[in-house]
Amino acid sequence: MAFRFAPLVSGLAAAAVCASSASAELLTLKALSAPIALSIAQNAYESCLQQGYHVSVTVVGLEGQPLVSLRGDNTSPHTIENSLRKAYTSRTFRVPSGEFAQRVKDNPTSGQVHLANVVAAQGALPIKTGDVVIGAVGVSGAPGGEKDEACAKSAIDKVVDQLK
Repeated sequence: MAFRFAPLVSGLAAAAVCASSASAELLTLKALSAPIALSIAQNAYESCLQQGYHVSVTVVGLEGQPLVSLRGDNTSPHTIENSLRKAYTSRTFRVPSGEFAQRVKDNPTSGQVHLANVVAAQGALPIKTGDVVIGAVGVSGAPGGEKDEACAKSAIDKVVDQLK
């Protein structure tokens, strides 16, 4: 009489699933509120405007979804899309979009730049609470990505106490 392992293995697997499901918990996540996202967008826009730069700004949330988009006066048509893609890139990879751009430059065959809504361009920063990335802000339209990024940094710095 042969002993069959399949029923035993199936039974053990089912028991393991039930045991792990019984101890499963809901996730507790922090997320950007609409007022904070709006404040970041407005502060980034005003920071650039004070320097004479006409920009568009997008703030994305925890899952990369747009929370606030602001198309500045006298901006080129592409700036709103570019600010979104920069912010999405920063959120996706949890680093400044300029750092991602450098990664692509160092390894152009990585394939990551071909992902939807990802762009290898400086101008966005992740928004964090502690070490956890909860969103990103992207700016587009200043004469150079470093200037876009400086406006994003200024905006985050103004709300840093609210991100705890």
